[in-house]
Amino acid sequence: MDFDLTKEQEMIRKEVRNFAQKEIAPIAGELDEKEEFSEKLTRKMGEIGLFGMFVSEDYEGQAMDYISYIIAVEEIARVDGSQAATIAAGNSLGIGPIFYFGTEEQKQKYLPKLCAGEGLWGFGLTEPTAGSDAGGSKTTAVLEGDEWVINGSKIFITNAACDLTMGVTVQAITGTRDNGKPEYSCILVEKGTPGFKAVPMHKKMMWRASNTAELYFDNVRVPKENILGKKGDGFHQMLQTLDGGRLSIGAMGLGGAQGGFDLALKYAKEREQFGQPISKFQAIAFKLADCAMEIECARNLLYKACWLKSNHRSFEKEAAMGKLYCSEVMSRVVDHAVQIHGGYGLMKEYNVERFYRDQKLLEIGEGTSEVQRIVISRFIGC
Repeated sequence: MDFDLTKEQEMIRKEVRNFAQKEIAPIAGELDEKEEFSEKLTRKMGEIGLFGMFVSEDYEGQAMDYISYIIAVEEIARVDGSQAATIAAGNSLGIGPIFYFGTEEQKQKYLPKLCAGEGLWGFGLTEPTAGSDAGGSKTTAVLEGDEWVINGSKIFITNAACDLTMGVTVQAITGTRDNGKPEYSCILVEKGTPGFKAVPMHKKMMWRASNTAELYFDNVRVPKENILGKKGDGFHQMLQTLDGGRLSIGAMGLGGAQGGFDLALKYAKEREQFGQPISKFQAIAFKLADCAMEIECARNLLYKACWLKSNHRSFEKEAAMGKLYCSEVMSRVVDHAVQIHGGYGLMKEYNVERFYRDQKLLEIGEGTSEVQRIVISRFIGC
């Protein structure tokens, strides 16, 4: 067994970490406070190759392995969850479905600009009444002649309502299966299509500098060629997309845990009480030791899941485990980190407060912790 990263992977970690410290860290708090999505910062992330990392060079991608991509997300999340969300959703949910399921024409049309970070694409799955129960979707798409007519709405969709947004992939009911259950298909809808409206969502507790939207479809007409893959493949495509997305969320949890730990360790070494750094007190030292141990376990689990995916082996169980464990490890780590900071941990001028808020979504987005446990339990035969 070889646990060493390749020289390329180590280089990616170093370069992304340097970028995050130089470009993101100085303005992360301000963007969070203002609830401001930064187009400039997103373009910069595109310029250093953080979009389309796993996409082939045929479509202007970086053609890297999945571990390299996850390392990049991890390093951005180590500094700021909002920018990590933009990268994770932009790749796993925006670029991924088009790359894996799109026609050659669709790939050539959209991927080069998306991989360059010059545009973003959303993935419309969640609805006001369909969260964990994705099968409860009500959005419909009816084929009339050579056009799909889409009606319905989506909510909590990342990267779907900013100036860089090029369009969204929409999962919709396109018929009824032989067993009476709804048939789902995924359809590409470009920004500016008549009847399609994307409204930014504000007053979020976390990821305040990422773009989140509500989507509305009122008799939206798109060419029948805009379907992704084949009619009826939507549910399968959604499941595959979420499997990859879980690795991204896991990376955000891992990176966020590392970032919170780094802040706590630094503070504990500098803060003095009773004549010595608080890191010397067993109560604090043991908290930090537990955090370091859990982060190491989380990294090994997540990287194994990515290795399985990169080697075209079954990784669905490990993806659910990685997403669940990394999310909950960050919860425990940032809780300890705030406690170690004491009263200062509750103040916005200390970054640990932002990490504490940003963590919670990781236990909810792309499958709640409860859903991950259902998935895992099915894999182990329960």
